[in-house]
Amino acid sequence: MSTKQEIQFPLGQIVATPGALEALRRNHTTGLDFLQRHSRGDWGIVCEEDKQANNEALKSGARLLSAYFLPDETTLWIITDAEDDKGNRAATTMLLPDEY
Repeated sequence: MSTKQEIQFPLGQIVATPGALEALRRNHTTGLDFLQRHSRGDWGIVCEEDKQANNEALKSGARLLSAYFLPDETTLWIITDAEDDKGNRAATTMLLPDEY
């Protein structure tokens, strides 16, 4: 896990798919802890290539993807949109991999 404590980028509007909401409910969590980890640059269980792509995206404004295991081993993805022309990220979505 990353030791970064500062928020690395804005999340924009936070949304979740029905599957993610059900998985979060089933695991007795709101997902806030995962959103905090994501925003601080802790990319979770993504592969090294995706971690590197995320680190580069912090500079380029590209899309960011994190993945985490919920307590029941369900995988939760968190995706933050790429920046627009003004450098804003519109939304961050919590979803399950099969909802992508």
